[in-house]
Amino acid sequence: MTETVISSASREVVIGFERPFVIIGERINPTGRKLLAAQMKSGDFSRVESDALAQVAAGAQVLDVNAGIPLADEPGLLAESIRRVQAITDVPLSIDSSVIDALAAGLSAYQGKPLLNSVTGEDESLDRVLPLVKKYGCAVVAISNDETGISEDINVRFAVAEKIVQRAADYGIPASDVVVDPLVMPVGALNDAGRKAMQLIRRLRTELKVNTTCGASNISFGLPNRDALNGVFLAMAAGVGMTSAITNPLHGEVMAAVRGADVMMGQDPECRRWMQAYRDPSAAGAGAGRERRRGNRRRV
Repeated sequence: MTETVISSASREVVIGFERPFVIIGERINPTGRKLLAAQMKSGDFSRVESDALAQVAAGAQVLDVNAGIPLADEPGLLAESIRRVQAITDVPLSIDSSVIDALAAGLSAYQGKPLLNSVTGEDESLDRVLPLVKKYGCAVVAISNDETGISEDINVRFAVAEKIVQRAADYGIPASDVVVDPLVMPVGALNDAGRKAMQLIRRLRTELKVNTTCGASNISFGLPNRDALNGVFLAMAAGVGMTSAITNPLHGEVMAAVRGADVMMGQDPECRRWMQAYRDPSAAGAGAGRERRRGNRRRV
Protein backbone atom coordinates (compact mmCIF):
# COMPACT_ATOMS: atom_id res chain seq x y z
CA MET A 1 0.00 0.00 0.00
CA THR A 2 1.49 3.33 -1.10
CA GLU A 3 0.69 6.51 0.80
CA THR A 4 1.78 10.03 -0.16
CA VAL A 5 1.59 12.36 2.82
CA ILE A 6 1.38 16.11 2.21
CA SER A 7 0.68 18.75 4.81
CA SER A 8 0.17 22.35 5.77
CA ALA A 9 1.48 23.66 9.09
CA SER A 10 -1.41 22.01 10.93
CA ARG A 11 -3.14 19.47 8.67
CA GLU A 12 -2.16 16.31 6.82
CA VAL A 13 -3.76 14.83 3.72
CA VAL A 14 -2.87 11.32 2.61
CA ILE A 15 -3.14 10.23 -1.02
CA GLY A 16 -3.22 6.45 -0.99
CA PHE A 17 -4.47 3.20 -2.45
CA GLU A 18 -6.83 2.51 0.46
CA ARG A 19 -7.77 6.14 1.06
CA PRO A 20 -10.64 8.32 -0.18
CA PHE A 21 -10.04 9.98 -3.55
CA VAL A 22 -8.29 13.35 -3.14
CA ILE A 23 -9.57 16.38 -5.03
CA ILE A 24 -6.95 19.04 -5.81
CA GLY A 25 -8.73 22.30 -6.57
CA GLU A 26 -7.58 23.85 -9.84
CA ARG A 27 -9.12 27.32 -9.69
CA ILE A 28 -6.14 29.37 -8.48
CA ASN A 29 -4.63 29.56 -11.93
CA PRO A 30 -4.60 32.72 -14.08
CA THR A 31 -4.33 30.80 -17.36
CA GLY A 32 -7.43 31.69 -19.35
CA ARG A 33 -8.73 33.90 -16.52
CA LYS A 34 -7.98 37.48 -17.58
CA LEU A 35 -9.52 39.16 -14.54
CA LEU A 36 -7.64 36.96 -12.08
CA ALA A 37 -4.39 37.49 -14.01
CA ALA A 38 -4.84 41.27 -14.02
CA GLN A 39 -5.65 41.37 -10.31
CA MET A 40 -2.70 39.20 -9.31
CA LYS A 41 -0.33 41.21 -11.49
CA SER A 42 -1.49 44.42 -9.78
CA GLY A 43 -1.02 42.91 -6.32
CA ASP A 44 -4.69 42.24 -5.63
CA PHE A 45 -5.06 38.74 -4.17
CA SER A 46 -8.70 39.00 -3.12
CA ARG A 47 -9.88 36.64 -5.86
CA VAL A 48 -7.11 34.17 -5.00
CA GLU A 49 -8.40 34.15 -1.43
CA SER A 50 -12.06 33.85 -2.36
CA ASP A 51 -11.31 31.04 -4.82
CA ALA A 52 -9.39 29.21 -2.11
CA LEU A 53 -12.22 29.42 0.40
CA ALA A 54 -14.89 28.46 -2.16
CA GLN A 55 -12.99 25.37 -3.26
CA VAL A 56 -12.40 24.17 0.27
CA ALA A 57 -16.07 24.69 1.09
CA ALA A 58 -16.98 22.62 -1.99
CA GLY A 59 -14.84 19.69 -0.86
CA ALA A 60 -11.27 20.20 -2.15
CA GLN A 61 -8.73 18.61 0.20
CA VAL A 62 -5.72 20.21 -1.55
CA LEU A 63 -5.42 23.44 -3.55
CA ASP A 64 -3.24 23.92 -6.61
CA VAL A 65 -1.66 27.40 -6.72
CA ASN A 66 -0.32 28.76 -10.01
CA ALA A 67 0.89 32.29 -10.83
CA GLY A 68 1.98 31.87 -14.44
CA ILE A 69 1.31 35.33 -15.90
CA PRO A 70 3.30 36.56 -18.90
CA LEU A 71 5.68 39.47 -18.19
CA ALA A 72 4.99 39.27 -14.46
CA ASP A 73 7.19 38.42 -11.48
CA GLU A 74 6.05 34.79 -11.25
CA PRO A 75 8.33 33.80 -8.33
CA GLY A 76 7.15 36.77 -6.26
CA LEU A 77 3.49 36.31 -7.16
CA LEU A 78 3.56 32.58 -6.45
CA ALA A 79 5.21 33.04 -3.07
CA GLU A 80 2.74 35.76 -2.08
CA SER A 81 -0.23 33.70 -3.28
CA ILE A 82 0.94 30.80 -1.12
CA ARG A 83 1.32 33.03 1.93
CA ARG A 84 -2.16 34.50 1.40
CA VAL A 85 -3.83 31.12 0.95
CA GLN A 86 -2.06 29.56 3.92
CA ALA A 87 -3.20 32.48 6.08
CA ILE A 88 -6.88 31.68 5.51
CA THR A 89 -7.08 27.88 5.16
CA ASP A 90 -5.23 24.88 6.55
CA VAL A 91 -5.47 22.56 3.52
CA PRO A 92 -2.15 21.53 1.95
CA LEU A 93 -1.14 23.10 -1.35
CA SER A 94 0.20 22.00 -4.71
CA ILE A 95 2.84 24.49 -5.89
CA ASP A 96 2.37 24.71 -9.64
CA SER A 97 4.87 26.20 -12.09
CA SER A 98 7.10 25.32 -15.03
CA VAL A 99 9.61 27.98 -13.90
CA ILE A 100 12.29 26.63 -11.58
CA ASP A 101 12.80 29.96 -9.78
CA ALA A 102 9.06 30.16 -9.09
CA LEU A 103 9.05 26.63 -7.66
CA ALA A 104 11.98 27.54 -5.40
CA ALA A 105 10.27 30.74 -4.24
CA GLY A 106 7.03 28.88 -3.55
CA LEU A 107 8.82 26.21 -1.55
CA SER A 108 10.65 28.84 0.50
CA ALA A 109 7.36 30.52 1.38
CA TYR A 110 5.46 27.31 2.19
CA GLN A 111 4.73 26.01 5.68
CA GLY A 112 4.49 22.22 5.72
CA LYS A 113 5.11 19.54 3.11
CA PRO A 114 3.60 20.54 -0.25
CA LEU A 115 3.04 18.74 -3.51
CA LEU A 116 5.33 20.19 -6.18
CA ASN A 117 3.73 20.38 -9.62
CA SER A 118 5.75 19.25 -11.52
CA VAL A 119 8.69 17.33 -13.02
CA THR A 120 8.78 15.67 -16.45
CA GLY A 121 10.93 12.87 -17.84
CA GLU A 122 13.17 15.36 -19.64
CA ASP A 123 16.70 15.17 -18.28
CA GLU A 124 16.90 18.94 -17.79
CA SER A 125 13.69 18.94 -15.77
CA LEU A 126 14.84 15.99 -13.65
CA ASP A 127 18.21 17.60 -12.97
CA ARG A 128 16.64 20.91 -11.89
CA VAL A 129 13.48 19.86 -10.06
CA LEU A 130 14.49 16.72 -8.18
CA PRO A 131 17.20 18.51 -6.13
CA LEU A 132 14.47 20.92 -4.94
CA VAL A 133 12.21 18.01 -4.02
CA LYS A 134 15.04 16.47 -2.00
CA LYS A 135 16.07 19.75 -0.37
CA TYR A 136 12.58 20.63 0.83
CA GLY A 137 11.36 17.09 1.47
CA CYS A 138 8.20 17.57 -0.55
CA ALA A 139 6.20 15.28 -2.82
CA VAL A 140 6.19 15.81 -6.59
CA VAL A 141 3.88 15.31 -9.56
CA ALA A 142 5.66 13.33 -12.29
CA ILE A 143 4.31 14.02 -15.77
CA SER A 144 4.71 11.16 -18.24
CA ASN A 145 6.34 12.99 -21.13
CA ASP A 146 9.95 13.60 -22.09
CA GLU A 147 12.06 15.21 -24.84
CA THR A 148 10.07 13.30 -27.47
CA GLY A 149 6.77 14.84 -26.34
CA ILE A 150 3.59 13.02 -25.29
CA SER A 151 3.36 9.56 -26.76
CA GLU A 152 0.04 7.96 -27.67
CA ASP A 153 1.64 4.63 -26.75
CA ILE A 154 0.90 3.93 -23.08
CA ASN A 155 3.96 1.67 -22.89
CA VAL A 156 6.13 4.69 -23.65
CA ARG A 157 4.32 6.83 -21.07
CA PHE A 158 4.75 4.04 -18.50
CA ALA A 159 8.46 3.89 -19.28
CA VAL A 160 8.79 7.65 -18.75
CA ALA A 161 7.04 7.37 -15.39
CA GLU A 162 9.34 4.51 -14.43
CA LYS A 163 12.37 6.61 -15.40
CA ILE A 164 11.23 9.48 -13.19
CA VAL A 165 10.65 7.17 -10.20
CA GLN A 166 14.10 5.64 -10.68
CA ARG A 167 15.81 9.01 -11.00
CA ALA A 168 13.98 10.22 -7.89
CA ALA A 169 15.29 7.18 -6.02
CA ASP A 170 18.83 8.22 -7.03
CA TYR A 171 18.23 11.41 -5.02
CA GLY A 172 16.85 9.46 -2.06
CA ILE A 173 13.26 10.42 -2.88
CA PRO A 174 10.92 7.47 -2.19
CA ALA A 175 8.37 6.31 -4.77
CA SER A 176 5.65 7.19 -2.25
CA ASP A 177 6.55 10.87 -2.77
CA VAL A 178 6.14 10.62 -6.56
CA VAL A 179 2.57 11.07 -7.80
CA VAL A 180 2.42 10.18 -11.48
CA ASP A 181 0.28 12.06 -14.00
CA PRO A 182 -0.33 9.57 -16.83
CA LEU A 183 -1.39 12.42 -19.13
CA VAL A 184 -5.05 12.04 -20.03
CA MET A 185 -5.73 12.83 -23.69
CA PRO A 186 -8.97 14.31 -25.11
CA VAL A 187 -11.40 11.53 -25.92
CA GLY A 188 -13.05 13.73 -28.54
CA ALA A 189 -9.85 13.71 -30.57
CA LEU A 190 -8.62 10.21 -29.69
CA ASN A 191 -11.57 7.91 -29.22
CA ASP A 192 -9.57 5.30 -27.31
CA ALA A 193 -8.01 7.86 -24.93
CA GLY A 194 -10.28 6.88 -22.05
CA ARG A 195 -9.61 3.16 -22.43
CA LYS A 196 -5.85 3.74 -22.70
CA ALA A 197 -5.90 5.97 -19.63
CA MET A 198 -7.59 3.22 -17.60
CA GLN A 199 -5.02 0.66 -18.74
CA LEU A 200 -2.13 2.95 -17.84
CA ILE A 201 -3.55 3.93 -14.45
CA ARG A 202 -3.97 0.25 -13.55
CA ARG A 203 -0.37 -0.50 -14.54
CA LEU A 204 0.99 2.46 -12.58
CA ARG A 205 -0.76 1.17 -9.49
CA THR A 206 -0.05 -2.53 -9.80
CA GLU A 207 3.42 -2.53 -11.42
CA LEU A 208 5.05 0.75 -10.39
CA LYS A 209 3.01 1.02 -7.17
CA VAL A 210 2.70 4.81 -7.26
CA ASN A 211 -0.16 7.17 -6.59
CA THR A 212 -1.62 8.99 -9.55
CA THR A 213 -3.25 12.27 -10.47
CA CYS A 214 -4.31 14.08 -13.64
CA GLY A 215 -5.84 17.21 -15.07
CA ALA A 216 -9.29 15.66 -15.28
CA SER A 217 -10.87 18.17 -17.64
CA ASN A 218 -8.48 17.17 -20.46
CA ILE A 219 -10.60 14.09 -21.16
CA SER A 220 -13.63 16.15 -22.22
CA PHE A 221 -11.90 18.93 -24.16
CA GLY A 222 -13.97 20.06 -27.14
CA LEU A 223 -17.10 18.14 -26.15
CA PRO A 224 -20.46 19.32 -24.75
CA ASN A 225 -21.67 18.55 -21.20
CA ARG A 226 -18.10 18.38 -19.99
CA ASP A 227 -18.87 18.16 -16.27
CA ALA A 228 -20.84 14.96 -16.71
CA LEU A 229 -18.12 13.40 -18.85
CA ASN A 230 -15.39 14.45 -16.41
CA GLY A 231 -17.37 12.89 -13.57
CA VAL A 232 -17.80 9.60 -15.41
CA PHE A 233 -14.09 9.52 -16.19
CA LEU A 234 -13.06 10.18 -12.59
CA ALA A 235 -15.39 7.52 -11.19
CA MET A 236 -14.01 4.96 -13.65
CA ALA A 237 -10.41 6.07 -13.04
CA ALA A 238 -10.88 5.69 -9.29
CA GLY A 239 -12.18 2.20 -9.94
CA VAL A 240 -8.95 1.14 -11.65
CA GLY A 241 -6.64 2.81 -9.14
CA MET A 242 -6.35 6.57 -9.60
CA THR A 243 -6.01 8.23 -6.21
CA SER A 244 -6.30 11.99 -6.88
CA ALA A 245 -7.12 14.52 -9.58
CA ILE A 246 -6.71 18.20 -10.29
CA THR A 247 -10.18 19.48 -11.10
CA ASN A 248 -12.82 22.08 -10.26
CA PRO A 249 -14.64 21.15 -7.04
CA LEU A 250 -17.30 23.77 -7.76
CA HIS A 251 -18.75 21.44 -10.42
CA GLY A 252 -21.40 19.42 -8.61
CA GLU A 253 -21.49 16.53 -11.08
CA VAL A 254 -17.77 15.99 -10.71
CA MET A 255 -17.90 15.98 -6.91
CA ALA A 256 -20.90 13.64 -6.89
CA ALA A 257 -19.04 11.20 -9.13
CA VAL A 258 -15.95 11.22 -6.91
CA ARG A 259 -17.97 10.85 -3.71
CA GLY A 260 -19.95 8.07 -5.34
CA ALA A 261 -16.75 6.30 -6.33
CA ASP A 262 -15.58 6.45 -2.71
CA VAL A 263 -18.85 4.82 -1.65
CA MET A 264 -18.57 2.06 -4.25
CA MET A 265 -14.89 1.40 -3.49
CA GLY A 266 -15.55 1.13 0.25
CA GLN A 267 -13.66 4.33 1.06
CA ASP A 268 -16.64 6.04 2.69
CA PRO A 269 -17.48 3.99 5.81
CA GLU A 270 -21.24 3.71 6.35
CA CYS A 271 -21.62 6.24 3.50
CA ARG A 272 -21.19 9.03 6.03
CA ARG A 273 -19.56 11.59 3.73
CA TRP A 274 -22.13 10.89 1.02
CA MET A 275 -25.02 11.41 3.44
CA GLN A 276 -23.41 14.51 4.89
CA ALA A 277 -23.09 16.01 1.41
CA TYR A 278 -26.48 15.01 -0.01
CA ARG A 279 -28.97 14.33 2.76
CA ASP A 280 -31.97 16.63 2.35
CA PRO A 281 -32.52 18.28 5.76
CA SER A 282 -36.17 19.02 4.98
CA ALA A 283 -36.77 15.41 3.98
CA ALA A 284 -35.06 14.19 7.12
CA GLY A 285 -37.17 16.55 9.19
CA ALA A 286 -40.35 15.41 7.50
CA GLY A 287 -39.42 11.79 8.15
CA ALA A 288 -38.80 12.51 11.80
CA GLY A 289 -42.16 14.26 11.97
CA ARG A 290 -43.90 11.22 10.52
CA GLU A 291 -42.20 9.00 13.09
CA ARG A 292 -43.34 11.28 15.89
CA ARG A 293 -46.91 11.28 14.59
CA ARG A 294 -46.95 7.51 14.40
CA GLY A 295 -45.59 7.32 17.93
CA ASN A 296 -48.39 9.52 19.20
CA ARG A 297 -51.18 7.36 17.82
CA ARG A 298 -53.33 5.72 20.49
CA ARG A 299 -53.03 1.97 20.57
CA VAL A 300 -56.24 -0.10 20.61
